[in-house]
Amino acid sequence: QVQLVESGGGLVQAGDSLRLSCVVSGLTFTSYTMGWFRQAPGKEREFVSFISWNGGSTVYADSVKGRFTVSRDNARNRVYLQMNNLKPEDTAVYYCAADWRGLATLREEYDYWGQGTQVTVSS
Repeated sequence: QVQLVESGGGLVQAGDSLRLSCVVSGLTFTSYTMGWFRQAPGKEREFVSFISWNGGSTVYADSVKGRFTVSRDNARNRVYLQMNNLKPEDTAVYYCAADWRGLATLREEYDYWGQGTQVTVSS
């Protein structure tokens, strides 16, 4: 069975940093693009970033460009999201997701999802 487990969320102040991690099991990790999405209460889940199977391609939403960095460690089946200079508008549940042999920014393109980790940024 496929499992994606996020960790690293928490309560921080504006300007602080967090690093989110996602550990993946039950699939061939290098066959998947890994994405990060976030969802605030009452709002649609939105794209944050993705990284291709070998890390050669990365894409970021305009709202996080220059502040967030996505990376992956294929030897450990892990993907990371380093979040710097956090803003209150970054407050959301953050999800990692796996897209089989694709490069996608749309939620419906992804095949597997984690349970999410809460990030709260106070002003």
